[in-house]
Amino acid sequence: MKYKRILLKLSGEALMGNRQYGIDPERLAEYAKDIKTITDKGVEVAIVIGGGNIFRGVSGASNGMDRVQGDHMGMLATVINGLALQSALEDTGIPTRLQSAIKINEVAEPFIRRRAMRHLEKGRVVIFGGGTGNPYFTTDSAAVLRAIEIEADVILKGTRVDGIYNADPEKDDKAVKFNFISFEDVLKKGLKVMDTTAFTLSQENELPIIVFDMNKKGNLLKVVSGENVGTEVNI
Repeated sequence: MKYKRILLKLSGEALMGNRQYGIDPERLAEYAKDIKTITDKGVEVAIVIGGGNIFRGVSGASNGMDRVQGDHMGMLATVINGLALQSALEDTGIPTRLQSAIKINEVAEPFIRRRAMRHLEKGRVVIFGGGTGNPYFTTDSAAVLRAIEIEADVILKGTRVDGIYNADPEKDDKAVKFNFISFEDVLKKGLKVMDTTAFTLSQENELPIIVFDMNKKGNLLKVVSGENVGTEVNI
């Protein structure tokens, strides 16, 4: 395997499958099987999930609400997704731990860096919920921060498109895909890979990002094996 320790970033919307909101059990089961293919090969896996599938379902209720309140709702949504993914992973026989940046001791461990790294060394998948624990930071920022803290080799951003394009491939048939692109070129071209805070943090710490299609079976194993799947962003 090319990478020994990875951080997998999944959007909350990815868990919806074809639904309008919520969690699709079939999609969860597919992700769990894909993750098992790499843990079986000794890859250490940490995961950060967004909360868009749940929070956007209630975002109408948050209109006009204080931003900090809204962000806390989003953080709690990521914990719900973390619990769902934990259940799916354990159904496939993968030992897991859910750590939350917000203290919810009845359902998740508090985030402790050394403990998280110890879990990874023991072959457990660690799911990080609750974002960074602070408002105004996205789950992209949480993913990069946790990846740096646990000394991950790479961030794998699983999306529904197969990489980074010079235009939206779902709207423009002539969009061209990049197999490799530097951090500088992403900024120059104004491409949207992650939010600016997360992307800058990744660049400063020379932490590569690979954007790939998580919904295609077997892609995760190919990426971790070093095959040319998706788009790699590096120095």
